[in-house]
Amino acid sequence: QDTDEFILPTGANKTRGRFELAFFTIGGCCMTGAAFGALNGLRLGLKETQNMAWSKPRNVQILNMVTRQGALWANALGSLALLYSAFGVIIEKTRGAEDDLNTIAAGTLTGMLYKSTGRV
Repeated sequence: QDTDEFILPTGANKTRGRFELAFFTIGGCCMTGAAFGALNGLRLGLKETQNMAWSKPRNVQILNMVTRQGALWANALGSLALLYSAFGVIIEKTRGAEDDLNTIAAGTLTGMLYKSTGRV
């Protein structure tokens, strides 16, 4: 038996739409940003405190750097994913089609908006 055995409402698609995938995309980017930021914060914290002896102040300073960088990266990547997903859903609803052009347009608009704020 190679057929799917899912019970779907009449007329429902077997694949998730762009709106349903937006939640996964935003959450995944936030988690990836937090993990990358935490590793970057650990690297920076160890580098900045290399002349200090292992003690509570050094540990606190490293943990502060880890949480600060983790939150910074999670916020940045989550915001980009939110913009990308919102543009994708809006373009799909406007055009009434699900194709690669929506993805290209959403990515282009997200990049243009991100760069227009003066970030490097």
